[in-house]
Amino acid sequence: MLLVKIGIVCALGVITFQDIKDRQVYAFVLLLLIGLLGLMHYQSVMPIHFLYAVGINISVVGCIMMVLYLYATYRLKRSFFTEVFGLGDLLFFLAVAIGFPTVTFTILFVFSLLFSILAWILLKNKTTHTTVPLAGFMALFLGIIFIANWMTNIVTLYTI
Repeated sequence: MLLVKIGIVCALGVITFQDIKDRQVYAFVLLLLIGLLGLMHYQSVMPIHFLYAVGINISVVGCIMMVLYLYATYRLKRSFFTEVFGLGDLLFFLAVAIGFPTVTFTILFVFSLLFSILAWILLKNKTTHTTVPLAGFMALFLGIIFIANWMTNIVTLYTI
């Protein structure tokens, strides 16, 4: 389990670095993160709870993506995956959806989005890019949460 935790933190670090620096993340790193978070979640709960949580979480991500797609297409009049939202962001959303029980997913998802907004507001003047490195900021937030949780061991992220 220690190797899985180290792999998760390393993958989150790579995602943070690549997304903030180049606005691109290697797909295999995101797929590795999906596998590691899914393994950690699966080993921490009963299999039926894992399946229910993943189903609900992916449904929530699907609804969010549908609303974003409709807003980008009809209100902003922009191409969704080329101008508004990156495929890496979607894969990161799926990693978080597969990696946690529903309550933990909801809390981490909302607060990581808030962290991303605040980080972008504070750092947007220091970069030449005009796009938000959403997966990078969310990975940074999740990495901080994981390290703090594993070091203090006060609360488990997989409590239902």
